[in-house]
Amino acid sequence: AAELADVGWRGARLRLRLSFHPSQHVVLNSPDEDLATKSAADLIVQAAILDGMGLGPEAVVVTHMGGVYGDRESARSRFVTGFERLPVAAQRRLVLENDDVRFGVADTLWVHERTGIPLVFDNLHHRLNNPGGWLAREALAACLATWPQGVRPKIHFSSPRTEWLIEEGAGGEEPRVRQTRWAYHADYVNPFEFIDFMRMAAGLPAFDVMLEVRAKDLALTQLRDDLRRFAPDLAERRGG
Repeated sequence: AAELADVGWRGARLRLRLSFHPSQHVVLNSPDEDLATKSAADLIVQAAILDGMGLGPEAVVVTHMGGVYGDRESARSRFVTGFERLPVAAQRRLVLENDDVRFGVADTLWVHERTGIPLVFDNLHHRLNNPGGWLAREALAACLATWPQGVRPKIHFSSPRTEWLIEEGAGGEEPRVRQTRWAYHADYVNPFEFIDFMRMAAGLPAFDVMLEVRAKDLALTQLRDDLRRFAPDLAERRGG
């Protein structure tokens, strides 16, 4: 407890917004009761860690809806049931993100209407999975509006990886080159995509941006440099 409190204090002092993003084995809407129970236990522990760090409501556990399992409506309903079974301490930390294959923004809004769970907007996932044809600004605004008053929303932003993928050969074989998948995150953020996105979002409520990039902090410092060069008006508006 003392170590968690210390880490939480240091994070707050550095103005770091801390959160969890559970791994793919956490599937709250699984029809397998054992897996659903284990998934709930994971979420409960991660929420408890954030509580132990003394962090405010902006520290969240970001999860995906899970699998479709052949029936989209039932899968969404099982997520609602799984959420309702969680203790309040875990519910108040949990937020839901649209994914790139199964459940888009319209699905997450459906769950929000029944649970009140806040929604994280992911720009790349929305490009890849948007059957309703929602404009990015429309979808972003809808997700931002789900957050409680006084809690700054967060979104995920990434650029798709465009490079060829190199796979090392096994047993002395030559490396293999294969095409990328647009769902893969790039090493860095395409600054022009980010600038267009932020200008599109002008006038909407303020939000934090978490970059999902392979180069981690290098990508963040590069983007800050790019904003100062190509969009100084946005560089001046950014937070800490």
